Amino acid sequence: MAKIVEARREERDLLSKMLEFKDEDGKCLSVNEIVTLLVEQTAIAKSAPGENLTWEDMEKMKYSWNVVHEALRLVPTAAGVFKEATADISFAGFITPNGMKTLWTPHSSHSNPEYFPDPEKLDPSRFKGSGPAPYTFVSFGGGARICPGRTYAKLAMLVLVHNLVTKFRIEKVIPHQKMISEFEATPSHGLHLHLYPH
Repeated sequence: MAKIVEARREERDLLSKMLEFKDEDGKCLSVNEIVTLLVEQTAIAKSAPGENLTWEDMEKMKYSWNVVHEALRLVPTAAGVFKEATADISFAGFITPNGMKTLWTPHSSHSNPEYFPDPEKLDPSRFKGSGPAPYTFVSFGGGARICPGRTYAKLAMLVLVHNLVTKFRIEKVIPHQKMISEFEATPSHGLHLHLYPH
């Protein structure tokens, strides 16, 4: 498997994109991380070839779900909300007076090294076991404002990952396009892909 992974570093599909990903220190994903994702999805596909995924299949995708969580942590889909201070708040030498509206985004905690050491690094193991501390990973909100569609979103994302990994080779139409960022990173011309069946 390690030889296949190394050979695929030269190709332009989803696996090659994962292999090319580097953190700010220039470190790539390990072969073990990539193999774990591929083996998990391949094993599920072989357990019932040609059949639709079941709830039990979804429950087996623990590592894939950790990868999805980590991707959502690095590039949250929620843009942020304006909150009104209910009292004077002092933080890092700045004061937000009572009644002032401030913008809060998931980046506030998702990029905080206190909660996520080395926050720019892609590390799905952060979500192993009980995962991060409550209310630090908030891609689906939290408490009374948690997204009611989070279970559906989980199913949709896992089905997408499973089908992409097991059925297609993916190639970006614009290989080196720039990312633009306002509240979230977005490809400058959208993410156009060619899908080639295996």
